[in-house]
Amino acid sequence: MRQFLKKVASSAGFVIQYGCVVHCVFRYIGDLVLCSGPSMEPSIISNDIILTEHITPRFRQIKRGDIVIAKCPYNPQQNICKRVRGLPGDKIYTNFGRTEIVPIGHMWLEGDNSSNSTDSRNYGAVPEGLIRSRAVMKIYPLKFFNS
Repeated sequence: MRQFLKKVASSAGFVIQYGCVVHCVFRYIGDLVLCSGPSMEPSIISNDIILTEHITPRFRQIKRGDIVIAKCPYNPQQNICKRVRGLPGDKIYTNFGRTEIVPIGHMWLEGDNSSNSTDSRNYGAVPEGLIRSRAVMKIYPLKFFNS
């Protein structure tokens, strides 16, 4: 019985250590994101899985053109996937003929599918604190395996 309890305790310790490492990797380094919705088509199609990293947003190294995952400004339970169109201080010319200046500490995010995207054109510049990660690459579906 003692041998059995030692094996159980050893296995439980391994599972807890592994879980802590996985948690830290997903929280601070990067993770996988399942994107849904048409706002980023044709770059990212609904149900594509992308690899993201959390380091660039922490050091405020996001550049214009990057695809980012952010908390939705009007629904914090939801994440959004958008392209950075404007950085702090940039002038943005909207489709409605308005000129917006991106405030310090904010970014202008837009979907690639401008006819079917709820983005900064609707809710304004997004605070940098809502940016969670930057897309690195699309990992599913793998187009080069399809013949």
